[in-house]
Amino acid sequence: MPKLKTKEEAYELCLSEGHIQHKEEINLEKIKSLIENAEINTNSSNLLAKAIDKSAKEWMNVYTLCYDALGIYAEALLLFEKIESNNHQCLFAALCLKYAHLELEWDFFESLRTKRNGINYYGERINHHDWRSIEMQMKLYLSTLKEEVKRKLS
Repeated sequence: MPKLKTKEEAYELCLSEGHIQHKEEINLEKIKSLIENAEINTNSSNLLAKAIDKSAKEWMNVYTLCYDALGIYAEALLLFEKIESNNHQCLFAALCLKYAHLELEWDFFESLRTKRNGINYYGERINHHDWRSIEMQMKLYLSTLKEEVKRKLS
């Protein structure tokens, strides 16, 4: 198994490989649209979680909808810094470094990202127990990022 990178190592590698792009301007309309998309994902996740039982296979969708919302909020926040990235590791590394005052845990983002990659690329699954093990921190981070975006918009 490869050695995990620190957020600083990941960020520097992302910069050197061109996975982080710097923008000329802050695109407020895109930020507002991203917020709406993240809220749709979060709301869909909440609806699904209420509708399924503990043995349902759809816990994977609850997880991925929240993960996607987290990434979308991260993207929106980084647009205020005129930064964009299509690479999730780069996106989360930049978020943790540029918004250090939010005290977000890099290791949590990495565990979410690698689990999500396992789902998408290796056929792994998420069950109710997996979801419950990250639910509280996931919801806290979603709320934190949402509030930070709204604060920056006002």
